[in-house]
Parts: sequence; C-alpha cells; structure tokens
Amino acid sequence: MGSIGEPKRLLPLLASDSASATIAGFIFNGLLKYDKDGNLVGDLAESWEVSKNGKVITFHLRRGVKWQDGKVFTAWDVMFTFNRLRDPKVATPYSGDYLEVQKAEVLDKYTFRVYYKQPFAPALSSWTMGIIPKHLLEKEDLNTTRYNRRPVGTGPYKLVEWVTGQKLVLEANPDYFEGRPCIDRIIYRIIPDPSTMFMELKAGNLDYMGLTPFQYRRQTNDPFFEKYFRKFKYPSYGYTYMGYNLRLPIFRDRRVRQALTYAIDRKMIVDVVLLGLGQVSTGPFPPSLWACNPHVKPYPYDPARARRLLAQAGWRDTDGDGILDKNGRPFVFTVTTNQGNLQRAAVAEIIQYELAQMGVKVKIRILEWQAMLHAIMEGNFQAVILGWALGYEPDPYDIWHSSKTGPGEFNFIGYKNPEVDRILKEARATFDKEERKRLYYRFHEIIARDQPYTFLYVPDSLSLLSARFKNVKPAKTGIWYNYIHWYVPKNRQKY
Repeated sequence: MGSIGEPKRLLPLLASDSASATIAGFIFNGLLKYDKDGNLVGDLAESWEVSKNGKVITFHLRRGVKWQDGKVFTAWDVMFTFNRLRDPKVATPYSGDYLEVQKAEVLDKYTFRVYYKQPFAPALSSWTMGIIPKHLLEKEDLNTTRYNRRPVGTGPYKLVEWVTGQKLVLEANPDYFEGRPCIDRIIYRIIPDPSTMFMELKAGNLDYMGLTPFQYRRQTNDPFFEKYFRKFKYPSYGYTYMGYNLRLPIFRDRRVRQALTYAIDRKMIVDVVLLGLGQVSTGPFPPSLWACNPHVKPYPYDPARARRLLAQAGWRDTDGDGILDKNGRPFVFTVTTNQGNLQRAAVAEIIQYELAQMGVKVKIRILEWQAMLHAIMEGNFQAVILGWALGYEPDPYDIWHSSKTGPGEFNFIGYKNPEVDRILKEARATFDKEERKRLYYRFHEIIARDQPYTFLYVPDSLSLLSARFKNVKPAKTGIWYNYIHWYVPKNRQKY
C-alpha cells in the first residue's frame, strides 16, 4: 500500500497523525472497536456492563490473548495504559477523555472497572484506544522510547522493518487471538508524490492507494483498471479546512475571518479541484454524523460582503499599493500545507488568487508531512490547510475546548469561547441523544459564526485495490473493517 506520509510515533497514545494511526491500527487493539455498521463491539474486551446511572463500566477481558513477545495480556496492561493517558508528562492529545474518570481498578486478572465523576457519553468510544504493554513500557519515557519505532502489540500484524523515508514492513501475527490474518505481509511504502505513486500502481508495484479526484474520475476508467482493480467511493467522516492561528492579532477579529470565508468560492473548489466528489463544509461536523446541524448553511461566495467586513474591521488600502493595511501593517499571511497533497496545494493557489482580489496577500509554504506537523504543534504557523478525520462518536472536545490548546494538543489554533466550553462539557455528560443533538446543533451554529477555520469541503473517500483480493466487502465504515479476512486465491498470488 502507498502513502504520502511517514508515521512519527507508533504507540497509540502518541499516534496523532493519520500515518501513525494507520500503522498503529495494524499492531494494537483497544478494548472495543467499531464494526462495519459503525457500532461498538468487543475487541480485547469480550463483554462489558454499564451501570444504570451511566457512571460505572466493567470490562470483562478476553483470556489467552498474548502480546507479540509471548507475554500474556491482562487487566494490569489496561490499568497501565489508562494511567499513562492521564500522566501530564506523556505528550498525548487524548488525555481529556480519561481525566473524566474518578477511579479505575483491576478486580482480577481479566476484569477492569472504571468509575466516572459524572455520566460521560463518549466513555465507551474512548476505550477503542490501543492498549500498550506494561511489562515493556513501565520504566520507559513514552515520548522518547524506542518502542515508538519498535512497537509490540496484541494485534494482527507485527512491525518487522522500518526504513526511514521508504517503507514499513508488517508480518502476520500467527498467534493473533482472532486467528492468523490471511495476508502474510503488508508493505507500507512512503511515496510523497501522488503521481509517482500512481505510476507505481500501474506498474504493478502497489496493490492499494487512496486516489485523487482526477485519478478517480479520469485516469482509472479504462479496461486495464476495470480488469485489474476495484474502485471504492464512500462519504468521509472528516473535512478539510483552513485554520487560523488565533494568537496572531491579524486573525483575532471575527469579522476578518468571516470575510476571508465569504471571499473564497468553495463551491468552485469542490467542482474544480474535487471534480464534484465532495461537498462544501458548513462547520465542525460532516453531514454523515448525526451531530451535524442541517440548518447551518454554507457561507455563500460574496466578495462584496467580504470587502465590507474587512473595511468595518479597519482594513483599507491607505497607500494605494493594492494591499489592505491597518495601523501601518499590510494584510499579508502565509498559509502552510503538506507536500504530496495535490488538492490542498491547488486549493492554496485558488485562495491566494481570490484573496488577492480583496487586497489580501497570501504566501504559500509547502512542507514535508512531519515537518509541517512539528511546525503546527510548536505554533509556528499563521494559517494552515489541513483535514480532520473524525470517528463515529462526534465528541469534538479535544479539538475545540480551550483547555486543549497546549503543545501537541489538537486545539492548536488557540480557539477559546466560554459558551463552547460549557456546551462541550454538558454534551459529554448526557446520554440522551436528542439532548446531545440539541447541544451540538448550537455548538455548530457558534463555530459557523466565529469561523476559527474557513471550513472548505467534505471530500468523498476514494481508493483503489487490486482485484486479486477477495472477501473485500464495502460497508458504512469503508472496506478495512475485515481486512484480516481478505485473501488472494493461490493462482493469483504474486509475492
């Protein structure tokens, strides 16, 4: 399989980028996981009970599960993972969910119980987090340990090789508790340029890759691809955005951020860059999530309104050079995005052109994936074009709550709104789906008003897989939910 990004750290607690999370997903298991319909089912936990008041969960763990070094998995590993998720010295962006727990205890070798301070709606979904081995990591600094590059999990695949900048090689775990995967080996190749990756696919050197809209619509419809590959398209649980560093004076005025959104023709971006394979985003939830407020409409493309808002905020071209200025400072900023994502690079150029018509000068900076993530987490950016891949549990606390603005956390733009903080806490504390929906609808309205991001689009998820692979069954959650049961008939095997 091909990817434009290289993983950074493979322990699940630290795997905050998509490349790291993909590889960690092959190696580690959570207590629970999502099935093909997006429902929570057991993984390392065989069963569980939630108390009537919603504040106590008891997990009954599978017996006979082994770590990839042969040691037995127990509830003490779950307790160790839980404690590390709450440890302020561990640079995890996921701590918020576990700080809601009042107490955790190991009842016996295979029973783990958590007591929440108050009812916590995302509680069960938080236990999809990969569990890590106590016996290997209890004396290690998780931020720097060698096990970030040599992980040992309970999962279906073991990492056997990592050649920096080139590939990671995973081999089937013969002792996996659900049975040995049918596919012997996964080679994850790092190819930063999608065009080169596509050439590798055509040459028979890749079996799977995500497609650009152009590749999906225009380059994969001939008899060759119809014979040798299967194409997949389904709605994504995510969105692409341009986020503003709200710590900078230039972006603090809400009218300025609204103006920038009015000045960008996002429908044209969907039609031209995505070739119609997506839709304009309205805010922090994609339409595929039940929390998405259908009454919030996209900001229309309205350059005249954008100019009025910028003028109201004090931005005028006082020296006649074609660039707006305020208090002697020109309206100039740099937008950063990642190398290898042709859509984002094209979007950056469209934004640069359209904002120039407003008198706003935009510079573009393209960085290698990990270099970009480092810059963002250090706060070394002005604006960034990125995407969020969200889960089936809509809780957006880690991205938007004001307590999550520290180094390495997901609210890296520094958004702070007391009403949003209150809503996010309240929504987490209710199990009533209709009440949560009401709260999230209001949250959606506020974020759409504040425009801390210009919400660009919700792309369709597009991919291609060799037709040799059998038992691939597309579902609501995509195709990967049952990958351990994929196989290739003997007469089609290549490697």
